[in-house]
Amino acid sequence: MTRIVVLFLFLFFCTQVHAEDIDITAEEKVEWHQKEQKIVAIGKAIATKGDMSISSSTLSGYYKPKKGQSKGQINRVVADGNVKMHSSQADAFGDNLDYDLTEDRAILVGKPATIKTAKETLTAKDNIIYYPSKQKAVASGNVHVTDQQNNNLHSDKMIAYFTKSNTTKQNMTLDKVDIFGNVKIITKDAEVTAEKGTYLPQSGLIKLFNNVTINQQGNILRGDKAETNINTGISKLLSGNKLGRVKGVFKEKK
Repeated sequence: MTRIVVLFLFLFFCTQVHAEDIDITAEEKVEWHQKEQKIVAIGKAIATKGDMSISSSTLSGYYKPKKGQSKGQINRVVADGNVKMHSSQADAFGDNLDYDLTEDRAILVGKPATIKTAKETLTAKDNIIYYPSKQKAVASGNVHVTDQQNNNLHSDKMIAYFTKSNTTKQNMTLDKVDIFGNVKIITKDAEVTAEKGTYLPQSGLIKLFNNVTINQQGNILRGDKAETNINTGISKLLSGNKLGRVKGVFKEKK
């Protein structure tokens, strides 16, 4: 399997957004609500910052005025209706985006919320949340990731952790992904299920825990733990305290 995880969400929100950094346009109108301290763009609204853009039916930017000035730094951006985000690395789609810089939280909601890169597609029924200062992304609700080889990863929830890096353009790299609830990995050769797991992209290792079942063309193996190295293609099924022994049922050829 390739790196089918939420390694791309930080690309949209890894830097703070300032009023002077954003270019906002709209087909219908752009309104300034001085009392409510917000700017509203209506009708195919687009906000751009460098090579990143956010478009939606309505786009609102909330700001906190600086002392002695009527305008100030934008501290919250809300996009409603047909939300599309684009960068050189990924695209995202949803019905609503709420990026609160004060709360250090960006929430993407859709039916489902979707993020696409050149190699992977991730969807989440509930939402996808990114916490910039914590360098953490959370996808919740029937999470599904697929790659170009049609490998599929399903779970109830995924939490991705990032670390600083000097080798990537965005100065961030994926460190670990924790996977929870109804974990299922489907490849052309096998189907693996478990209660939870951890993916370590630097080593290419996937660790699965609790009630692990591997079904390979009718041959079934069961254990408490499993390890798969996606770089080498080597998998291990390990015993634990629950089952005591690794168990297998093998299908006899006719």
